[in-house]
Amino acid sequence: MLTNIRLISVQEYHKMAEMGIFHPEERLELIAGQIITMSAKGTAHESAITRTERLLRQRLGDKVLLRIQSPVQLDDYSEPEPDISVVKLNPLDYEDHHPNASEVFLVIEIADSSLKYDREVKAMAYAKSGIIEYWILDVNGRKLYMYRLPSPDGYHSESILAEDVKISPLAFPDCAIAIQELLRKI
Repeated sequence: MLTNIRLISVQEYHKMAEMGIFHPEERLELIAGQIITMSAKGTAHESAITRTERLLRQRLGDKVLLRIQSPVQLDDYSEPEPDISVVKLNPLDYEDHHPNASEVFLVIEIADSSLKYDREVKAMAYAKSGIIEYWILDVNGRKLYMYRLPSPDGYHSESILAEDVKISPLAFPDCAIAIQELLRKI
């Protein structure tokens, strides 16, 4: 077992990208000081992102900013790129920084091949940083995993919801969304 692992900070990660260490087409994110290669995007994944973004935009309008596969800085060692993040409005549209946990209402990951990773590694990273609500849309299992009540040791509330259920983000209780709308097959 390795005991001396050198973690990469967000600042170092940005410098590495600026220096061209990563290939421009590489899909990477920084989680807990480790650079993680993300899975290739499949069509079910992309269409679920499109549907989810459309529904949130229709229901939330100009109350929030929706960021699609854009970085969120959780702490000095984690900067994932969630499929969708629902964040507070910012006059500069986050030109001067990536949103941090206090600016995030909801993070959504779409899982077609990454469910275990999203449920374990990402859920812990989001909970530790204080992201108040985290959803994983499982396109294969046709379920939604909903995490609430973050703490340093993980989320204290996990619900697994079937597609016939309606849900609302904590910050927007009047924004009811039927899970089957997110999972609809074209």
